[in-house]
Amino acid sequence: METAQSQQQAAPGTWTAFARFVLFGGGAGLASSFAVAALASWIYWGLANALITAVSTLLATELHARFTFGAGGRATWRQHAQSAGSAVAAYAVTSVAMLVLQQLVAAPGVVLEQVVYLSASALAGVARFAVLRLVVFARNRSQVAATVRTARPVHATVARAAAPAGPVVLFHAA
Repeated sequence: METAQSQQQAAPGTWTAFARFVLFGGGAGLASSFAVAALASWIYWGLANALITAVSTLLATELHARFTFGAGGRATWRQHAQSAGSAVAAYAVTSVAMLVLQQLVAAPGVVLEQVVYLSASALAGVARFAVLRLVVFARNRSQVAATVRTARPVHATVARAAAPAGPVVLFHAA
């Protein structure tokens, strides 16, 4: 029960979680953008983006499980799989943005590519935050909260059973 209570108390509020998400996810995204640009000079851009997205998603999911959403430890395989689903959507957004850029600008420079890529990543990131907070890591918080809720009344009921059962005590127990 102590572990459940400490995990629930460790779950940050929305703004704190969003700030951490930006820090960890944005840091991984920023590093990814440079890694994609570097790797794309050797292989096809779409493949470079897919490889870097996969690696950065694994890293970011671990960081989010441990620090952003207060899950209390390493991410589970289920959380990795769910997070990967949101990463596939982010991959699609960044890929479409880059394809549109290539259609509109014959020879875009590295700076313009970075601006478009990072802008698309930021939009996808906001949507990803919502999915991770409300779906992927919400189960842990709801399970912890349910554990704490069921544990407290049992303890309180035992304590009340020893006290005389007057009308006021019965009213508060209901």
